[in-house]
Amino acid sequence: MDFGKLMEQAQQMQASLSQIQEELAETIYIGKSQGIVVKMNGNNEITEIEIPDELINPEDKEMLQDMLLIAANEAADNVRQDREARLGAAAGGLNIPGF
Repeated sequence: MDFGKLMEQAQQMQASLSQIQEELAETIYIGKSQGIVVKMNGNNEITEIEIPDELINPEDKEMLQDMLLIAANEAADNVRQDREARLGAAAGGLNIPGF
């Protein structure tokens, strides 16, 4: 077994994983529910929430909160799915903790 070659491959994989994590952090993911749009970056930080004017009604506050929750969770799920797909492909199918 060529240890030097193995180390080189590990360094290449690490560089690839780092690049993918940077790309993920810059990617914007979108979740929607009943016209509400939640935008989130790859670090799971909400960057924008759009609420149509017709949904802003004090009597429907609870429903609006539920729709926001659904849209935010959808955006977070989109982040998770993309992260798993990209990092899993880059790691060659290896299950690396924290990625």
